[in-house]
Amino acid sequence: MNVLLAGLLIVVGAAVPAPTTVTRVTSLAALQTALDKAQPGDRIELADGTYTSSGAITIRRSGFTVAAEHVGKVQIRGKAGFVFAAGSAQVVIEGFDLRHDGRLAVPVGVNRVRITRNTFELNVPVVPDDAGGFVEVNGDDAEVDHNTFQNRTNEGVYLHVGGPRGGMAKRTWAHHNYFFNHRFSGGNGGESVRIGNSDRQKGSAQTLLEHNLFEKANGDSEAISVKSSDNVVRHNTMRDSRGFLVLRHGDRTLVDGNILLGTGIRFHGNDHRIINNYVEGGRDRQLVFGSGKEADSGPTSKLHDRPDRVTVAFNTLIGTGAVVDSDGGAFLPKDCVLSNNVITGSSAKFVDMKSGSVVRYEGNIVFGGAAGMPSGGYRTVDPRLVRDSAGLLRLSPGSPAVDASAASFPYVTADFDPQPRVGKPDVGADEYNVAAVRRPLTKADVGPTAP
Repeated sequence: MNVLLAGLLIVVGAAVPAPTTVTRVTSLAALQTALDKAQPGDRIELADGTYTSSGAITIRRSGFTVAAEHVGKVQIRGKAGFVFAAGSAQVVIEGFDLRHDGRLAVPVGVNRVRITRNTFELNVPVVPDDAGGFVEVNGDDAEVDHNTFQNRTNEGVYLHVGGPRGGMAKRTWAHHNYFFNHRFSGGNGGESVRIGNSDRQKGSAQTLLEHNLFEKANGDSEAISVKSSDNVVRHNTMRDSRGFLVLRHGDRTLVDGNILLGTGIRFHGNDHRIINNYVEGGRDRQLVFGSGKEADSGPTSKLHDRPDRVTVAFNTLIGTGAVVDSDGGAFLPKDCVLSNNVITGSSAKFVDMKSGSVVRYEGNIVFGGAAGMPSGGYRTVDPRLVRDSAGLLRLSPGSPAVDASAASFPYVTADFDPQPRVGKPDVGADEYNVAAVRRPLTKADVGPTAP
């Protein structure tokens, strides 16, 4: 699959030949024997049941699928699960319920792997300088889809995209996964998804994270932590979670069309585009221009980077208190844009940006409190939002947001549904259309049994 987004060509998906031979095995020993003999196009199925491993199940060959006989009906416990040996590639792991010790890691050089329709509830300890992911992606062109990651109580992440030291795995495609119930109570290190690390922040990962559901992502203040460059985070749903969607390090990431209920977005770094997002509720703010502790981060710095040239446009932001602000740090946002957003709810001041921040305000609609913006950057007018059958607030007929956007944003061609933006775009995440098609994702849309 090739995706062209915001100037980024992302080639995603793991190609595996259609099965030519199906081999069914009934023990882990027989499974290992079949794996050692696998040929391109083979499909190896492990019979339904519960198995206890005494060591790694090693994949040494390429171009085949290893699967549960029926999705979710094969549980593997014990000392370890699947391990990729150097030289393997183009392998699909499908349908397992994995409850063993140790992670599932895709090493550097093991490319075009697909991990699909599995449940991960692993015992993975964390060591220093290790993300401790249930799934660690270090090879290129991996696809991680329709999995459930659940019930983690210790430090570490569910899905970590890494790569060679100082660099990034390329073109990971993570979609239709369910990230649930991370209950780590520490202050840091419990993200659901981490794309990169501080020492990889300048690496161009080109990860596509889309159509995933996050619920009870409470292991960290960052549920999604992006620490690399040139990524796309779009059309995800997050609810009932402490963690935010955070661009922590790196540049040029597109955050597009996400539905965030009870949480928000925070960003650092340069040249990001934050567009078409629907953000409602949250603790006390929905969108944070993260101030920095340095003007521009070096390739291995762990300090917060000042946001430069970040565009925040065509979002619908609904909350109480300060909906948009900048956080601590002496290096304030520079040359950023807050444009064509609907900001509503109840507040003494919706935008509370630190004095000295350089932000251009234009075309915003504010209703329910003081704007906190220069007078030329907004209108105070009721946007006439009404709740649809999915509980989302949308434009209604006669809304002053219709055809009212300012300036030109040629890359904003669709709204959060996504439906085309026709003519002069409407303000906010929603382009008015009587046929609303988007709703927040539910468990039925993601995970091992979803379409």
